[in-house]
Amino acid sequence: MFRGKNIFHIAILTYLIFNLYKLNFCSIIRQVKYQSKTDKSLDNKRPTWTSRYSFILAAIGSAVGLGNIWRFPYVMGQNGGAVFLLAYVLFIVTICFIPLMTEILVGKKTKKDCVGAFELAKPELKYLGMLNPITAIIVPSFYFVIGGWIINYTYKSFIGFQNDNPIQYFSAFTQAPVITVASTLLFLFICIFFLARGVKKGIEFINNVMMPLLAIILVILVIASINLPNAYLGLEYIFKPDFSKVSGHMLLSALGQAFFTLSVGMGSLLTYGSYIKSDKNIVKSAYTIIFSSTTFSILAGMMIFPAVFSFGLEPDSGAGLVFVTLPKVFMQIPHGNIVACAFFILLFCAAITSGISMLEVPCATLVDRLKISRLKAGVILFCIIALITIPATLSFGLLKDFKLFDKTIFDLLDFTASNILLPLNTLFVCLIGGWFLKIRGELIFKNKFLISVFNIGLRYVVPIFLIGLFIIGLR
Repeated sequence: MFRGKNIFHIAILTYLIFNLYKLNFCSIIRQVKYQSKTDKSLDNKRPTWTSRYSFILAAIGSAVGLGNIWRFPYVMGQNGGAVFLLAYVLFIVTICFIPLMTEILVGKKTKKDCVGAFELAKPELKYLGMLNPITAIIVPSFYFVIGGWIINYTYKSFIGFQNDNPIQYFSAFTQAPVITVASTLLFLFICIFFLARGVKKGIEFINNVMMPLLAIILVILVIASINLPNAYLGLEYIFKPDFSKVSGHMLLSALGQAFFTLSVGMGSLLTYGSYIKSDKNIVKSAYTIIFSSTTFSILAGMMIFPAVFSFGLEPDSGAGLVFVTLPKVFMQIPHGNIVACAFFILLFCAAITSGISMLEVPCATLVDRLKISRLKAGVILFCIIALITIPATLSFGLLKDFKLFDKTIFDLLDFTASNILLPLNTLFVCLIGGWFLKIRGELIFKNKFLISVFNIGLRYVVPIFLIGLFIIGLR
């Protein structure tokens, strides 16, 4: 089973060719500008995407990040492999589709930032809208710590891992205050730099370059991984379900991962949706976002687990799977430094595109609320996030014994965002979209059955499901 390498080569290359055609990367790279002569936007001064493909790539860049490349493989490894993947895909195409589509539609309909969109629905609701930019500040405050690690490991991959014990190196590095703080702030500065350049020159540019690069590097690394000895064991782990591992915790983890990888509940898709031209249909775009995010996650698993099983390592080694386990692999394979460089460049691309999408939420709010330039908004965000992310970075070293509610600063930020704010924000956008802004399935589908499913799901099923998730998450 899973021994026919040529079959996998054909499948992977077919996937790449299909997506190159589907997303028309060549047209994007050549920057074929689309300028609408009949821009019907509610606010002519508001920036817009130059084309539908730019929006798709930006949204995919928001969805595809460390959640797919770093978090997904180790969470999958801790929750039974293929059965977790099955639950994850099921949640992606059912529960998560409705809030994802609703968030984009709310942004497109209101042409406002998160606070403005909620305020337009009802003035008193603007305070609920403020949770989105708050969330989009809290998440980068711990997310960018990993971004700093990636910068250091990218540099380390160029000079080689051969003389270091990966476990000792990871422990020593994460406890070194100066280098970790400097790396985190450098990652934050890079994101702010492209953010300040604006929608077209900053966000579009970085996604148009990095997303195709990310896809190509990932496919190359998958092909290299499945050619390793005994790689089929890793493929069986990914695609052969063991239903004895089904549990409530596993299902909850799969749902949480689905929301995290799609960037639902953070306000990124709402903000990006507000930059869509009014005459654009977003249904195909949403399908492409879901398909691409799911495929990137599966490919990340196909890149990592065959290598892990090939060298007899543990698939459930947790967050260190990327920073501890994989360097062991790189040290043992031919041209390991080259493979390591490619992998951490891949991880850097994923982290940057999703990091920028997070910061765009509070940036758009500051620009719209305070009527200031994006540069000034970027400076304000840099200062605010730096004040929070420095203690989070030091929670692995100098502040590792400082705990609130029995959690380190890093863990507390992660728990607050993932278990409280993301489900709450998703719940609020569904309620406001379904009950106040009157988002209906007629805007998306022509089939009466699909319209009914969407309307019932948006107004009743998904909110009830999210309330249950929120209650469980607080336990």
